[in-house]
Parts: sequence; C-alpha cells; structure tokens
Amino acid sequence: MLFNSIDYLLFIPTVFSIYWFITQNNLKIQNIFLLISSYFFYAWWDWRFLFLIFFSTMIDYFAGLKIYSAKNNFQKKLFLWSSIIFNLGLLGFFKYYNFFIDSFFELFSFFGFSTNYSTLQIILPVGISFYTFQTMSYPLDIYFKKLRPTKDFIAFASFVSFFPQLIAGPIERATNLLPQILNSRIFNYEKSIYGLNLILYGMFKKVVIADSLAWRVDYCFENYHSLDGGVLLLGIIYFSIQLYCDFSGYSDIAIGSGKILGFDLMPNFNYPFFSTTISEFWRRWHISLSSWFRDYLFVPLSIKFRDHGRIGVCLAIIITYVIIGLWHGADNKFLIFGFINALYFIPSIIVNIQIDKMLILNNLAYSILNSFRRLRTFILFSVSLIFFRSPSTNEGFEYLKQTLLTIELPSSNKGGIVFVALLMILENVLYNKNYPFLHKAFFYENKRTIYYGFLFISALVITMFSAYNEYYLIDKPHFIYFQF
Repeated sequence: MLFNSIDYLLFIPTVFSIYWFITQNNLKIQNIFLLISSYFFYAWWDWRFLFLIFFSTMIDYFAGLKIYSAKNNFQKKLFLWSSIIFNLGLLGFFKYYNFFIDSFFELFSFFGFSTNYSTLQIILPVGISFYTFQTMSYPLDIYFKKLRPTKDFIAFASFVSFFPQLIAGPIERATNLLPQILNSRIFNYEKSIYGLNLILYGMFKKVVIADSLAWRVDYCFENYHSLDGGVLLLGIIYFSIQLYCDFSGYSDIAIGSGKILGFDLMPNFNYPFFSTTISEFWRRWHISLSSWFRDYLFVPLSIKFRDHGRIGVCLAIIITYVIIGLWHGADNKFLIFGFINALYFIPSIIVNIQIDKMLILNNLAYSILNSFRRLRTFILFSVSLIFFRSPSTNEGFEYLKQTLLTIELPSSNKGGIVFVALLMILENVLYNKNYPFLHKAFFYENKRTIYYGFLFISALVITMFSAYNEYYLIDKPHFIYFQF
C-alpha cells in the first residue's frame, strides 16, 4: 500500500476514526487494533511474509526476557547473540544469499578455478532491512541496560510492526516507541494538525518534486554515453534531490501518520543539504540508520581499535560505512558508495584542521566559507550517489568519466532546475524559521481562512501532479527505499 495512493487515502482515515472514536481510549483495545491494522497494511504488499515479521517478533520478545533474567554475563551474551544471528541470518538469506554466492565463485574464477553453480530465485520481503534492525535494537538495548523488557506481547508486536514506519523507516528504537505504546494515549488536536501538515509536505516532496525529477534522472543514466557532461551533471544533481525528496517525503508522511495516532517518531532528516561537512551531513541524513550504526557498530569498533589512535578511528569509519553501503543493497556498487563516503571522513581525522576558530572574528568570511562548504558537501555526496543509482559499478565509473571528460553547459534536460530551486527555497524558509507553517502557519492564528486556503491549494497541486504521473508516465515512480 503506497502512501501516495487511493488505498492509503482510504486506509489512514479509517484507522484514525476507529482508533480514536470506537476504541474509546482503551489502551489494550487500541494496541490490538494497531497490531491488526499494521499486519493488514503489510499483508496488502504480500501476506506470505507476515510469518517472517511474526517469527522475528517472537524470537526477540523471548530473547529480551531471557537476557534480562539471565544469571550471568555468559547467558546474557548467549541469548543476545542468538537473537543477532537469527536476525542477521534472516536478512542475509533473503537479501544477500545470491550476492555472497556470486562473489564467492567469482573469487574462485579469479584464481583460475572453473566451477558451475546456481542461485536461488528469492523474493525480497518489503521493508525487511528496516524492521529487522528495529527489532534487533530491542535485545541490544536490554543487554546494555538501556531498557527493561516488556511482558506485553501485543505491545511489543505493535512496536515491531507499527505500520507508518514499517516499510521504510524511520528505524525506531524500543527506548523511544515502546514506552509510547505501553502508556495510555489521548487525542491531541494540535499534534494531529501538525501530523496532517507533515503528511501534506511529505506528499508534496514526493509527488511534485521527486516524481517530476525521476524521469529526468532515468534519461541521464540510461543515455549517458551520448550526453554531454553538463547534462550528466544535472542528472547527478537531480538524483540527489530526487532521493532526498522521495525518502524524506516518506519519512514526513510516516512521522505525520504517527502523530495523528498520538505517537512521536524520531526525526529522520534534518536539512542535510545545509551541512558544511560530510560528518554533519550524515548526522542529518537518514538519522535513524546512521545513529543505529553509530551506537551499535562504530562506537564498539572505536573502543576495540582505540589503541591504534587515529588509524583505529579511520578503520572503524571504513568498516561502518562499507556495511552501511551494503545495507542498502546486495551489490558491489553499494560497497563503493559506502567506501567513498568513508574516505570523505579520513582527511578531517588525520589533519584535524579547525577553520572555524580562524574565522571566528570575521562574520562575512565565515558566511562565505560556509556557503562553499555546503556546496562542497553536496557535490561530494552527489558524486557517491552515481554508484548508488547506476545499474553496476562499471557503469558508475563510466558515467563519472563521461561527466568529467565532456563537461560543458547543459544542452538539454534543464526543466528540472525549476524543481531543484523550488525545494531549495522551501527548505531555506523552513530551515531558518523552524517549520513555521508545518506546525502552526505564520498566518494561522489570525488568518485561519488563508491557512486552510494554502492547504487546499497544496492538496490540489499534489493531486494534479499525482494524476499526471499516474496517466502519463510509463514507469510509475515508487518510493526508492522500498527496495531495501
């Protein structure tokens, strides 16, 4: 069930009405209904994989109880690693089995051995990367004494399968979402209005901007051999904006859907294109994923390698970002994507130059410098996305090569610049005003009519673009992160 579909347009108001007005704020009934709604939402995609979510829920529910009641550290580690191995094994089989088989036998061929092998026709369950990491955080937080396990299986199952963020995040921590499920909730008008505004803005980013850029991106990456470098450069810029609007749009809709049901999901994006460094960028981009890997992988690795100084930190960063790249897909191109982003960190760690302190007394110079640093960060990340978007690693290098060798002013495909500029204007307003018209429009209190007129026009624009995409585009653009 796509967020930008008639199905969801009917689904969410139905859930909202039953959830608040029929359950009569009965916590137990609300949670049961929430679980049924979430399973129905996932079954709409493919009911056959419901057993995976249920089985994963069972394993981690009992693992949490066993870790908490274990009498010694050995037992705690045993139950923790049993949970981790199960979750990663499940993810590894469905998502990476064929990739590892191919890589293994390609290595044999490299050394001159000829072997015959076959792969399996495995269907990738939608959202498995997201809900696997979400449920895996539960026993980890119990092990590190950040959380006590719950004996309420319905509440825990609702946490694992919470439908707004089930398919593509944000990847919630049990420490944030589970207590909200366990505690009573009452309808909050202001929170619901905020949620609806977030949904609307998320739909705008997805349908109006991301989908409008999608076919322009496809044109560049499918025809890069015959296009000049200027057009290919536009393709890189377009894809960066498309990916951001697609995924952050989904996150806004998910967070907004959670708010109208009384839940506060963690933010997943914080204006990443205003970042001045690559480290700041990753603190603002896909926050739920980057913070997950920071807490559960990078920090332990940093502690393990601390005797090696800066070299150990660099090694921890490389391992973390290569795995982040692999998390995105079972292909060498995602490893390259992660490795490139890891390399971006290395100079700042080795040199450790702090230009900010040198320019603290010169505001103009500092402002100019920040503008260049933001542009630099955007370009660096966009370059790495070439491999993210290209069909293969070799085609990614060919795209980059063609861009650099034939760089000139773009001769075509310039229409997407309008949508890039539109996003930059909107994001700049929101970044500097702290979401004024998302929470309570700057004209809302005194001019309610204008506010609702603004919402109506926005909804009308979204509907028009959605209808155009549905009836005129051959390849319907879906949410990119559904593939993960």
